[in-house]
Amino acid sequence: MTPVLSRRALGRATLARQFLLERTARPVTDVVRHLVGLQAQTPHTWYTGLWSRVEGFTPDLAAGPLVDRALVRIVLMRGTIHLVTAEDALALRPLVQPVLDRGLVHNHTHGRDVRAMDVPAVVAAGRALLTGRPRTAKELGALLHERWPDRSPAALAHVIRCLVPLVQVPPRGVWGRSGPIAHVSAEAWLGAEPAERPDVDAAVLRYLAAFGPATVRDVQTWCGLTRLREVVERLPLVRFRDEDGQELFDLPDAPRPAEDVPAPARFLYDFDNLLLSHADRRRVVTDDVRAQEYEPHGPVPRFFLVDGVTAGDWRLRRVDGAATLELRPFHPAALTDELEREAAALLAFLAPDAREHEVRTTGPAAARH
Repeated sequence: MTPVLSRRALGRATLARQFLLERTARPVTDVVRHLVGLQAQTPHTWYTGLWSRVEGFTPDLAAGPLVDRALVRIVLMRGTIHLVTAEDALALRPLVQPVLDRGLVHNHTHGRDVRAMDVPAVVAAGRALLTGRPRTAKELGALLHERWPDRSPAALAHVIRCLVPLVQVPPRGVWGRSGPIAHVSAEAWLGAEPAERPDVDAAVLRYLAAFGPATVRDVQTWCGLTRLREVVERLPLVRFRDEDGQELFDLPDAPRPAEDVPAPARFLYDFDNLLLSHADRRRVVTDDVRAQEYEPHGPVPRFFLVDGVTAGDWRLRRVDGAATLELRPFHPAALTDELEREAAALLAFLAPDAREHEVRTTGPAAARH
């Protein structure tokens, strides 16, 4: 009989693999490699994701490898920018090419223009332009438009984004600094070509090591690929069922803590992969999140975890040299001393230069506390 894992046990297993049950002392590059990257389309919010996972984390521990090209920000899973190791940039970029191919031709803004292009010629020209020095999408589109004046600059740049592996170069993404959203080809930046053949089996195994146990739909949600059941079925995995009877797959020796193992308060960032990498997110995301009715096109909320699940959201406010970390708990029980200590530590990390620090609780739950 197939063992059943409760939703709480699934959450504990994933939190352990995400270094959210206990921070790790491993080097940042090793952590990023284990996590198969961090979603990082914002310049800096992902630093909070590393702070919550790495013991004694300071921004330079990620910013240094980013400048030195040991870490890069590149379009990968789900067609979004991820922070990954240089090796994974070259190994994983070919894996997600089918996802980007779909985005190329089915894009509602640029699809019509793309279908009428000489795509191989555009790609060759774009690759040449991005080998010598970094360029913004606007600059790249304008240069390509000089050769193809009957195509929109934005559509031309979109083709290059989808078909040429591009690294978003520093100082963009470096803590405390800013810069244009400029790209260069991965080959030029890293001095090596992407892998000729994507290793789908290895990617699935690595996903389970960082996010499992998981269903086939979970794996597909994470990477954006489809028809992965035959891949999962051929791998040497153990099987479970969840509370709803869905089949789960996992690595035989992966950590699966008991569901009553304590889960400390932790702060997530807006695009934390913990929240985005499963089709069924209930192992961590509670119904309280849906009840908030967040604005679909507004700022992406940042959540904190209490007892291993989403218990509220948070934001940082800076006014006249003072920094405030606002906690908005979904329920009064979420307001623990441990949460407030973790919030104070996060505030010191995010705003070390502020002359005043304050952790403040807002919302109806705070009023009832």
